[in-house]
Amino acid sequence: MRYLVLTALVVRIGIALATSTFFQPDEYYQSLEVAHHLVFGYGQLTWEWLAPKPIRSIVYPALNVPIYWILKALDLDETSALIWGPKVLHGALAACTDIWLARLTRAVAGERYVDAALMFSFTSLFHGLSLSRSISNSAETALTTVALSYFPWETNVRRWRGDLWKALVFAALACAIRPTNAVIWIYMFAYLLWALRQRGNDVAYTIASAICVGASILLVVVVLDSVYYGGLTLTPINFLLTNASSVSLFYGRSPWHYYLSQAIPILATTALPWVLHGAYTTASLLTAGPLRALLGLITWTISVYSLAGHKEWRFLHPLLPLMHVLASKSYVDSAGRGKRFPGRRLLALLSIPAIIYVTVFHGRAQISVMHYLRSLPPEDSLSIGFLMPCHSTPWQAYLHRRDLVDDGMLWALGCEPPLQGQDVTIYQDQTDIFYKSPLEYLANRFPERVDPAFPPSPFPRSAPGLQTDASYPWKHEWPQNLVFFGALLEEPGIKDVLLRRGYREVWSAEYGWEGDDRRKGGVRVWRYT
Repeated sequence: MRYLVLTALVVRIGIALATSTFFQPDEYYQSLEVAHHLVFGYGQLTWEWLAPKPIRSIVYPALNVPIYWILKALDLDETSALIWGPKVLHGALAACTDIWLARLTRAVAGERYVDAALMFSFTSLFHGLSLSRSISNSAETALTTVALSYFPWETNVRRWRGDLWKALVFAALACAIRPTNAVIWIYMFAYLLWALRQRGNDVAYTIASAICVGASILLVVVVLDSVYYGGLTLTPINFLLTNASSVSLFYGRSPWHYYLSQAIPILATTALPWVLHGAYTTASLLTAGPLRALLGLITWTISVYSLAGHKEWRFLHPLLPLMHVLASKSYVDSAGRGKRFPGRRLLALLSIPAIIYVTVFHGRAQISVMHYLRSLPPEDSLSIGFLMPCHSTPWQAYLHRRDLVDDGMLWALGCEPPLQGQDVTIYQDQTDIFYKSPLEYLANRFPERVDPAFPPSPFPRSAPGLQTDASYPWKHEWPQNLVFFGALLEEPGIKDVLLRRGYREVWSAEYGWEGDDRRKGGVRVWRYT
């Protein structure tokens, strides 16, 4: 056990510290940026935090607050510890997934399957990409794995009631971070109550325990959020209501089979053959048991999540450890029946080069540019504007420049959703308007000449959470530095406009392949000279 704990911590914290690429905006804007704003008093809060009915709980970002407070108290916030401090924390949280996966596998499948499950976990491409990052889905994955490992799969053992309380606490914490995690526990406790159906006292005990723990954690969430927002705030309800509205479709609509045809293959990657075979053999078992329940949980959760229009791979991340349990059954059982095929372990290890690529190279420029900007002396960074899709880079949690607190001096294009019920199929945000015609945007919303004093832009981006009938009168001043993807220079007339205004390229970086046309060409910094 000690060896596993040490290995998991070394691997996950090592991946976290090595990760220097951009994956999801939520890694920063729903986590680090919020904590940075709380501790240091500045940073960018998105509409989720500023809407009349905010949908985000402070619980998850608050995990980073002690680190920032310590760095601030020790006057170390200007050092690189501001970046790697949270990485160590989230790497340690990620290690919990591996550590408790061993316990979960042992409980539902048996000791002989543990090593194979851990092999799939440590070599998982999606774990390598996402698990050690500061994304709520990653913490949700760890907490769900811990909770399921304590879940009383067998209720005939003496300790099942004690394990139930542990499972309830971690399940409630997972729901506090991601309210949609409740879908998992609706199934699991229905399964438990059915198993206890002939034991009335145990049914009553289970229901009472669930109510007690759930109400306690909910009360803590409401108190913390109400203190943070300055008034009674029910973020879990706001979250569910907002995601049930058309607002969620603003971020994309996917077909009903998205999770089956895209998400599961992407999450499982090289483990997919064993996941599918393990699911098949488990479904073929003649007697019900923990493994059948695990497969039922996966099926139930995917079915419910598929009802939503907006879908993302990471929403299924909490199910990936369960898939690794199924894969381990196939891997071990097929070897035991002499059905080995040459290179099967090599196939499982093929994901390692891909993990290196997605953590070290793909999207690296979007992180590197923030390190570059942070290193600039004040006289070379009086103002900075980002002409790129919204939230394409980290913000003050990486930049940490108090002299750029003013939104008019450090700005990026906005992408506020249709919060007033506008038709999502025709609604356009600021980023859409800009990319519809970049040249027209620059001509109409920037002055003819650059003011060398670089005054703040009067209205550079949409106001997060603002509800108004008026169209946004975005107006900019030319900043000292412009940051954009190289693809923007391919737009007709853009390069000539910048050169005529006196801008020249001072920094650029490009790593690997990029599929989004708007984000091709690496990241460029042009400065007024």
